Amino acid sequence: MNQLDLNQRVAVITGGAQGMGYATAQRMLASGAAVALWDIDAQRLAQAKETLKPSGKVITAVVELTDEASVEAATQATLAAFGRIDILVNNAGITGGNGTTWELAPEVWRRVIEVNLVGPYLTSRAIVPHMVKQGYGRIVNIASVAGKEGNPNASHYSASKAGLIGLTKSLGKELAKTGVLVNAVTPAAAKTAIFDSMKQEHIDFMLSKIPMGRFLQVDEAASLIGWLASEDCAFSTGAVFDLSGGRATY
Repeated sequence: MNQLDLNQRVAVITGGAQGMGYATAQRMLASGAAVALWDIDAQRLAQAKETLKPSGKVITAVVELTDEASVEAATQATLAAFGRIDILVNNAGITGGNGTTWELAPEVWRRVIEVNLVGPYLTSRAIVPHMVKQGYGRIVNIASVAGKEGNPNASHYSASKAGLIGLTKSLGKELAKTGVLVNAVTPAAAKTAIFDSMKQEHIDFMLSKIPMGRFLQVDEAASLIGWLASEDCAFSTGAVFDLSGGRATY
């Protein structure tokens, strides 16, 4: 593992109790950052905090990311604990299961958009003013290759991630002269708990599309996310970084 310099930085990681978010927390802690894990699952949050061996550098908050008051409360709790927020990783997301567009229930479609797209808007809305005030920030949005290509039987997920790419580009331009950089990564599938909500045929379809012939490892994702969250990333904003094992064509 190459060493990243995140000393004295404070990172908020949504969906940080497991999977890619947890791996990112591990990488950032190893790089010197303090970390606030925001997640809806209180039990997994408690387990994550215990296994990360906090030493005063990890706090947790149970957050409903689609609710403005919940996001604001978590923001204030993080600022109270650490005094600043330098990094925001919008990692939390759901798939909403699989089905053709006309078979997916409207409430399921809306919930995926709310969690995967409205959630990152609300966290950015709450945290960006603090980053601008301090003249420094890094936001990393976890989109998906599905947002570029549109996976069949996952229109809600694909649309939410395409929207997150658009949000990244708009916000990056708005903040370009402030010291706050905003970028996205577009992973192919990583074998995490999110697979539990997918049909096996959809999992097989995703694997068949990856030229490397395997799924993404969460620590591989954490490496790129960590770099994008560092000062070494200095001239990329509003950009989209591929993590698809060769699947993406642009």
